[in-house]
Amino acid sequence: STLFPYTTLFRSVFIPMKIVVAIKQVPARDSQLRIRAAGKWVEEADLAYEVNEPDAYALEEALQLKEKHGGEVIALSAGPARAAQTIREALAKGADRAIHIEEDMEALDPLAAARLLAAAVKSEAPDLVLTGLQSDDLGYGQTGVILAELLGLPHATIVMQVEAQGSTIRVKRELEDGWFQHVEMPLPALLTIQSGISKLRYATLMGIKRAKTKEVKRLTAR
Repeated sequence: STLFPYTTLFRSVFIPMKIVVAIKQVPARDSQLRIRAAGKWVEEADLAYEVNEPDAYALEEALQLKEKHGGEVIALSAGPARAAQTIREALAKGADRAIHIEEDMEALDPLAAARLLAAAVKSEAPDLVLTGLQSDDLGYGQTGVILAELLGLPHATIVMQVEAQGSTIRVKRELEDGWFQHVEMPLPALLTIQSGISKLRYATLMGIKRAKTKEVKRLTAR
């Protein structure tokens, strides 16, 4: 009986995972916003851009899981050419490689965006897909769960903690009024990560140098 807990721990630590993390580039929070003449969006020429904060926490969670269990982290981003900056940041922090779907996302709703991401994820057949809970610019909070449905994966939202247990994961979800829910799920699965789940790391100088040599696969929507 004393060996069983040890065996369970051994399996959870040493089974590598292939993790895809969806990251989005969004306008920086301190950008000066001007509405276009058409009144439907902001004037993008005036904006600075950064990684979507909830997605940064999803990436951090993926990197921590890789450090504990081994495996591979793949950063996935859909956006125009400027999104390459966000991808390089993910690679510098420790993602092993990246996929860039080169597409102007301005006119796409969450379903259309999820379809683009799903096509790329299917070709990778990952053990785990992570996204941020929502985007800082639009805030729909829909793309992750739609992506899970398109992929046919079990999913959980507002995740605060992830524990890998061999062929399953145990997650802690944030509910209302200070309540939490603990759920055990089979792999593969998709999780949307809550901001503040952990402390974000900075890219090191060595990481920035290594990012220049890592693979970035470029896809088009057509």
